[in-house]
Amino acid sequence: MARLPGAVLFACSENAIRSPMAAALLDHLLGHRIYVDSAGVRAGERDPFTTAAMDELGIDLGRHRTKTFDDLEDGSFDLVVTLSPEAHHAAMELTRTMACDVEYWPTFDPSIQEGSREERLTAYRQVRDDLMARIRRRFPQEVRSGG
Repeated sequence: MARLPGAVLFACSENAIRSPMAAALLDHLLGHRIYVDSAGVRAGERDPFTTAAMDELGIDLGRHRTKTFDDLEDGSFDLVVTLSPEAHHAAMELTRTMACDVEYWPTFDPSIQEGSREERLTAYRQVRDDLMARIRRRFPQEVRSGG
């Protein structure tokens, strides 16, 4: 079982959907024990479906502001979890001279879902729930005892 990292960065393409969701979920579960942040290759725009899906769990993303790797205040992470191919390539370049683990969790981009509001929100919920399941699998002992 992997040791609990001291600092985790979640990264995706625009830091508007997947990485803020993942960061908020891990922060909700283990934020009292580790530092959690998120970034994107590019800064996107806030996504109301992301906010709505997280609100359903009582997790407020209202203060989230999208940011890029260049905007990070602290570049010292023990683990970078990438959620899109573009972010994975950027993270590998960023961490090539750092003692940092990089994990790739391929994650569907729900913003491409078409249909009614409810159909689109369902896609966001699925991404949220998939990320929560991955986080619980990645940090099983820590989540059980700490969150």
